[in-house]
Amino acid sequence: MIISADTIADLTTRIETLEAEADIRRIQARYMFLCDTPCPEFGITNDKDRIDAILALYTEDAVWEGVGTHYEGQFGRADGKAAISAHFQRFWGEKRDPALVLNAHYLTSEQIHVQGNRASGQWIHMQPWLFADGTALLRSSRLNNTFTRIDGHWLIARTRTENVFTAPLPDGFTENFESASTLMRSKNGLG
Repeated sequence: MIISADTIADLTTRIETLEAEADIRRIQARYMFLCDTPCPEFGITNDKDRIDAILALYTEDAVWEGVGTHYEGQFGRADGKAAISAHFQRFWGEKRDPALVLNAHYLTSEQIHVQGNRASGQWIHMQPWLFADGTALLRSSRLNNTFTRIDGHWLIARTRTENVFTAPLPDGFTENFESASTLMRSKNGLG
């Protein structure tokens, strides 16, 4: 059986698209992983290292923005890595009373669209928040992000988040949670 050049080109494009989708899925999941509290990433022991790891996922001219009536005022817009860094420094650098002790991101409803070296992705995510005083809330957001391939590597070009809802959870909604991730104990997560 002889395979035509057109068939090979078509298969190559399809494989490249699947690989791009997988890379983008991993980048978005890693971003959310790094935003969890406590941070489960091995070797990240402070907010500066966490912010640096997040910034490594972004293009130099990236945009991070909250949109809609609830998030525009709460988060605003950050243009470029320096502004995005300042955004996260405000989030983690400020001492909150009560302190945030648990925040976990769950992604769903994924759609990824790849066109050459550009892509967009949409997700809905849910995240429970638990504070040191036992109060808690459940937040859901819609994400509409863009990605760019630079030198063969996909990076986030824009994070755009919009509130779906925020709802209080019953005080003490969870009886137990980890104060530090056991994943942080070893690089491969096995120890």
